[in-house]
Amino acid sequence: MLTIATIGDLDAVRGTRVESAWRTVTQAMIDTFAAVTDDRQWIHVDPPRAAAESPFHTTIAHGFLTLSLLSAMLGECVSLPGVVAINYGFERVRFLAPVPSGARVRGRFTLGDVQPHGKGAVNAVWEVEVEIEGGEKPAVAATWIVRLMFA
Repeated sequence: MLTIATIGDLDAVRGTRVESAWRTVTQAMIDTFAAVTDDRQWIHVDPPRAAAESPFHTTIAHGFLTLSLLSAMLGECVSLPGVVAINYGFERVRFLAPVPSGARVRGRFTLGDVQPHGKGAVNAVWEVEVEIEGGEKPAVAATWIVRLMFA
């Protein structure tokens, strides 16, 4: 677990890679995400049809569902005591491999650039991969910017 409590801590952790725990992407998660986003494409929510017609032979998670897990995954391996962290956005996001229902994924995070943003705030630029257990390539590769505001 990396701890970042001051702006000065950022230099010490830059370039360090951390990994979250594995988590299972269940069909229930996929169905809930489909309901919330109103994206009920059959490849996500119809297991019998996906088994018969999909090139993946099962349902797959929405790419945006996989992306939405980043905050929780980062929180498992980076502690930010007393720091307000907000999602600022992405420079790049690529969905490189589908996440089948029932697959386990984990996040890998490396702090890259740190960009000052006014008094007591920085944009922390994380290089991110979401790995699929046993997969040949990551599900997601991204450059994620998180605004950190220090007391």
